[in-house]
Amino acid sequence: MEKLIISEQDIINAVCIYISRKKQIQPEEVEVELMYDDNYGFSAEAYTHERKQVLITANLIEALRLWLDEYTNKDPLAGIKLLLDDEMGIIAEVN
Repeated sequence: MEKLIISEQDIINAVCIYISRKKQIQPEEVEVELMYDDNYGFSAEAYTHERKQVLITANLIEALRLWLDEYTNKDPLAGIKLLLDDEMGIIAEVN
């Protein structure tokens, strides 16, 4: 079965949608910075109206599941793995 690769920009878009739903604002009102740390793994900082929210890996996966469910024909419960790629940055692989 072919694996789907989700780009860094699509991960950012997914987080914007995820945060906008939780805060009841427009996705365009959310700014996201993805991060990777050897000790803590993947995370993100989301900024809305000058407030910062830190998201851990589980939150990123939850955002990607929402995005997969609403914007693709892929199973949102499929295995999602975040990866750090030298050329593409932070990406996700969906089985």
